[in-house]
Amino acid sequence: MPPRPPAKSVKNQPPRAWQRMLSGRRLDLLDPSPFDVEIEDIAHGLARTARWNGQTIGDHIYSVAQHSVLVDDIAAILDPGIGNRWRRVVLLHDAPEYVIGDMISPFKAVIGGDYKAVEARLMAAIHIRFGLPASAPPEITALAKKADRIAAFLEATQLAGFSVEEAGLLFGAPNGLFGGAAGPVPRLVPLAADRAKQTFLERFADLDT
Repeated sequence: MPPRPPAKSVKNQPPRAWQRMLSGRRLDLLDPSPFDVEIEDIAHGLARTARWNGQTIGDHIYSVAQHSVLVDDIAAILDPGIGNRWRRVVLLHDAPEYVIGDMISPFKAVIGGDYKAVEARLMAAIHIRFGLPASAPPEITALAKKADRIAAFLEATQLAGFSVEEAGLLFGAPNGLFGGAAGPVPRLVPLAADRAKQTFLERFADLDT
């Protein structure tokens, strides 16, 4: 019997660029495939990813999953005729963070283009997996960003210790958005991870029409 070839040293192997998900999928960050994207994995990861680097009040983290549902709520107020297909794009606006985490904006600015390239590839794979265009139309991207900034203002002032004045300077105040048919200003209470996951999945299913 010929001698067995020596095992490769871990030191000589290329760096691992994939993550195994609880679904069993193995997602390659350098070349993500839509076939390796599952909504359960996304919801699970986002529900355990903290907004504001965890610097929020409450018994639980304020998760990206809960934030995503809030952004969808706000987008529907800003544009009542948006339709479920584009609301799903809004709901998934932070979906890559189930793999790469929620980096605060100052840190993204330090990292620069490499982070954005990885994020864009993941977003394209996620969109394609759920029958959405790889790149959202500019008007939907703009709507998601506007809703995201309003959500950030609410989170900053209610959960993250910002004054109204400071949050207004950083994110813009949602003047006149709430009240009347839009209802009162949402009161944010961080949810337990399992509940945040379920809320995200329920919203995703509701928009699948």
